[in-house]
Amino acid sequence: MKRVAILAMVVTLAAFGIASAAPAGRVTVLCSPNPAWCDAVKAEFPRATGIAFDFVRLSSGEALARLRAERQNPSFDVWFGGTGDPHIVANEEGLTEFVRPDAWNDVRTELREAVSGPRGPMYIPLYAGILGWAINERLLKEKNLPVPRTWRDLADSRYKGLVAYPNPNTSGTGYTLLATLVQVYGETAAFDLMKRIHRNVAEYSRSGAGPGQLTGRGEIAIGITFVHDAVDQVLQGFPITYNAPSDGTGYEIGGLSLVKATPNRAAALAFINWALTPAAQSLAAERGQSYQIPSNSKTAVPRTAPRFQDFKVIKYDFLKFGSQSVRDGLVKKWTEQVFPLPK
Repeated sequence: MKRVAILAMVVTLAAFGIASAAPAGRVTVLCSPNPAWCDAVKAEFPRATGIAFDFVRLSSGEALARLRAERQNPSFDVWFGGTGDPHIVANEEGLTEFVRPDAWNDVRTELREAVSGPRGPMYIPLYAGILGWAINERLLKEKNLPVPRTWRDLADSRYKGLVAYPNPNTSGTGYTLLATLVQVYGETAAFDLMKRIHRNVAEYSRSGAGPGQLTGRGEIAIGITFVHDAVDQVLQGFPITYNAPSDGTGYEIGGLSLVKATPNRAAALAFINWALTPAAQSLAAERGQSYQIPSNSKTAVPRTAPRFQDFKVIKYDFLKFGSQSVRDGLVKKWTEQVFPLPK
């Protein structure tokens, strides 16, 4: 009789929206954005839902490699953030699946259309960010060098040892650069340009934010990165500016994907739906040091977020350059033909 009374009380409390303090489950997330954003999500998601939350932070290329390695026994339920190209590859390879979230109709139309193919959407857009560079103008001035304006400027020998960009094997930002140059110049000219830029590269970072950090510390003068990562460095007080090349630049549509073989599907779907709410998306700028354009049209765009209309952004072909054959082929070609070259 006592158990019946307790059950009745729980049902009554639930009806009034009073949740139990005990977790309703657990979700483990492969988290690819700024670590501060991952930490903010870890703090707020359990508070909002009662579901326990764990994450491992890996850059997009590393995240895709991890999902491939764990195909038969995945340790993650959701992939949160990271550039969209590897999310498309993961979907194509059956590692992840698209699920229609509750807020799907609120996701910006242009983002939904960009990631949708003949079979429908390949993943859920989470945010959008513009590829550009962080610039340490003080260092350039000390060396009596001009601020670069185009991608081709970065091949000028005067910038030797002053450029950094992320390795496309580990970083989605690095692959976005590679795919962008191919779309701007064509594959042959793009690889010729990257070979010439290679002579000026001081470091290939593992993560997309790395070049901005190197620029902020004055170790290099030009760091190829997403503009919102450069904004983070500016807001932290580092003496840099940011821009994007005048001959055209690419962009990312950060992804959100359900891991296909997850045994925690209910908790994973709860996380996905929560992650698209304005309250959750606002954490990026408020506490996550991340200043992208949020995908939910009802989420306020951060005042500091770089706007697309301020840069010459190309019509990036996400479906083509996110396909497994194209992506893996370009990364392999870069690894064999660009990375080993002498400087």
